[in-house]
Amino acid sequence: MADRRLSFVRSVIDGDLNISQACRAFGISRPTGYALLQRFENEGVAGLFDRSRAPLHRPQTIDEAIANQILALKVKHPSWGPKKLKASLEESTGAKWPATSTIGDILKRAGLVKSRHLKSRCPSAPIRPTEQRPNELWCVDYKGQFCLRGGHLCYPLTMTDQASRYLLRCQALPDVTGRKAWPYFVGAFQEYGLPAAIRSDNGAPFAAASTTGLTYLALRLIKLGIRLERIDPGKPQQNGAHERMHRTLKAEAISPASDTLIGQQGRFDAWRREFNDERPHEALDQRTPGSIYVVSPRAMPLVLPELEYPVGMRVTRVRTNGMIRWRGGFVFVSEVLIGEPVGLDHFDEHYYALYVGRQPVAVLDERTAAFLPAKQASKMLAELSRHPIG
Repeated sequence: MADRRLSFVRSVIDGDLNISQACRAFGISRPTGYALLQRFENEGVAGLFDRSRAPLHRPQTIDEAIANQILALKVKHPSWGPKKLKASLEESTGAKWPATSTIGDILKRAGLVKSRHLKSRCPSAPIRPTEQRPNELWCVDYKGQFCLRGGHLCYPLTMTDQASRYLLRCQALPDVTGRKAWPYFVGAFQEYGLPAAIRSDNGAPFAAASTTGLTYLALRLIKLGIRLERIDPGKPQQNGAHERMHRTLKAEAISPASDTLIGQQGRFDAWRREFNDERPHEALDQRTPGSIYVVSPRAMPLVLPELEYPVGMRVTRVRTNGMIRWRGGFVFVSEVLIGEPVGLDHFDEHYYALYVGRQPVAVLDERTAAFLPAKQASKMLAELSRHPIG
């Protein structure tokens, strides 16, 4: 290109062609021809080479010091995206920072962003209203077990407050038995008070495949006046916020695993502090859970209360074989409830609801003197739960 331009200039300077003839011969406009002659006069042959089209002044260019702070925070928190980085920097400095798109460009140029393929997702299926206050609903679960480098299995027990996303507990346990989990529930209740309800899946130690679905742990929660919620089988999206926290937990505090449960617990504790007090959450308008959560006004009692029932409800005690007396015979209820009083409430022409405290747990068909299968009874129990007794 520069050679052709030089030929044009020489044809005019040497007098072989006038400016009009030269422009026609080389297929350029007269303004371009005059510009090339002017550049040759001012800069010589160098003026005929292509020039950079980059603007001389770029008002959107990010100062290197600002970019370095963004990159440093990204290195500290590899899983944080532009929105969280921007919110955290503005919170810590009190100043405005570049737009999230600009921060994203900085991360891409530094090679700190991984491309991903978005997967189609199922629509959420909430089982309670989304507008909640802290301690109206806690969510509990076990993050899937994983093997420590020392060879033992670790089962992380996690508890979150649904409204604030506050991570109440993240405990490394050796199994999923209710007796191992209960002391950590007690510790959480002593520190934060009692929630109105707890949501879980249908696995151990929260539920059992039995007439009542109750376990050692579930019975104690009911005695504390906590309403039990269980998501539908195979629908983890009903506990979506908690499941999303688990994904972050795995990425930031599990992979790779520690050698021992004690070592893994140390990582969980550090990560929990960061999750609650440093990490902005998009669902909270980029605030941290710790800035929203407040403890419950319902204190943990010193002694586990006894089950109580409203006046007028038929109350009977579960025998040592797990049965209750029913119209001259016996019906098996649950070994978990041995020695406990249970209530029976006639709510339909042929059906009685079995209550444990204020929680309806099973439906008895008086025609067959047998409890309905859980799947058949679930809709009835859900309706009864919406209309508390007493």
